Amino acid sequence: MPETGGGTGATPTPPTAEVSAATVKFKSCRWRRPPEDGPECCGHRDVLPIAGTSFNPDAWCPDCQFFKLRRTPKKRSPEDYRY
Repeated sequence: MPETGGGTGATPTPPTAEVSAATVKFKSCRWRRPPEDGPECCGHRDVLPIAGTSFNPDAWCPDCQFFKLRRTPKKRSPEDYRY
């Protein structure tokens, strides 16, 4: 009995858009403005006047000297707020 399909049996995976290293670095940077606050761009005081809101991470982020990792807020207990 012949096989149907004639392929290797592997289902093709949908193509995914590859994200550049600069974009990954930009998404993890402390200076990134989130999309909720307007256009997503670098909010650093030395970059924003030059790059503006039409920000391209591939042009700015690979060798950025202002890069800092975004900090996760620490969970504070209610006792820390006591006076």
